[in-house]
Amino acid sequence: MSSKEIIRMTNQRRIILEELKKVTSHPTADEVYRMVRERLPKISLGTIYRNLDILSESGLIQKLEIGGSQKRFDAKLEDHYHIRCTKCGAIGDIPKRPVPGLEDVFSGALDYEITGHRIELIGICPDCRD
Repeated sequence: MSSKEIIRMTNQRRIILEELKKVTSHPTADEVYRMVRERLPKISLGTIYRNLDILSESGLIQKLEIGGSQKRFDAKLEDHYHIRCTKCGAIGDIPKRPVPGLEDVFSGALDYEITGHRIELIGICPDCRD
């Protein structure tokens, strides 16, 4: 499936998307599974994984592969940065606009065609700090 390809919006995909839009915690597939099972008790973990991949490949959600941890999913599609707690692994959105032109800073220094960027800050969240 190519990126941004139109997909059929099944009931399972619709519910997965609705549940992802309710949270800002950037859940793992296992967490999405627990959330969706409250509405679809018979859904399997494999179905969740497949549909998360399809929703991600079609551009309806973002798949985050941050800091070597489990993949996490985000229904917020606008460009934004993330912060990750090094103690508990929580991931949050950074409430600042992306840095415009950042790709241009590196374009002459690298032999890559730069198509975008992602920034992850790391730190210790308020819960772990207390």
